[in-house]
Amino acid sequence: MSILRIKEHFNASITYKTVALETLPTVIDKAGQLMINCLKSNHKILSCGNGGSACDALHFATELLNRFVIERKSLPAIALNADIATMTAIANDYSYQEVFARQITSLGQKNDILLAITTSGKSQNINRAIQTAQAQGLKIIALTGCDGGEAGKLLSSQDIEIRVPSNITPRIQEIHLLIIHCLCDYIDQHFIPK
Repeated sequence: MSILRIKEHFNASITYKTVALETLPTVIDKAGQLMINCLKSNHKILSCGNGGSACDALHFATELLNRFVIERKSLPAIALNADIATMTAIANDYSYQEVFARQITSLGQKNDILLAITTSGKSQNINRAIQTAQAQGLKIIALTGCDGGEAGKLLSSQDIEIRVPSNITPRIQEIHLLIIHCLCDYIDQHFIPK
C-alpha cells in the first residue's frame, strides 16, 4: 500500500467525521440522556452487533462494566454477542436470526435499553432483536449507517437512531466507535464520584 493511499484513508475518515459533526451531536446527546435515565433507575443496557459491530458492542459493555476514563462504579451492561456457547446453541436449535432475540426474552426487562449496532440496518438477527426488545418494553438506541435499512424503519418514536451519513462500511464503523466513546464519556460525566 502506498503512503498516498494511506493518507486517502485518513482524509476520508476526517471528511466523514466532519460531516457527522454537523448532524449527530444533538441525537448523541439525546441517546446519552436516555442511557443516564436508564442506569439511574437501576436498569441495564444490552448491546449487540455482528462482525466489527459485535466488537463495538463488546467494547461498549466493557467500558460500562469496568470504566471508560473516570474512576466510577461499575454499571450494568451485557453484550449479547459475548457468549459464544449461547449464540451457537440458539443458532443451532432455532436459527441465527434468533441469537439476540432469544437472549433478550430472558435478560431484557421493561425500561432497559438495547444498543443495536448495524452498519446497513439489514441484519435479520439485529432486526429481530429490535422487535423483541420493543415487545418487552425496552427502549432502542440504534447505531446505523447508509439509509438506516430495515432497522431504521422498525424504530418507534420512543427509540433513537444515530445514523452515520455514509454508505461506506469502514467510515460508518469508525464513526460508530467515536459515538460509543461519546456515549461512554457522557455516562462517565454523570457518575463521577462525589
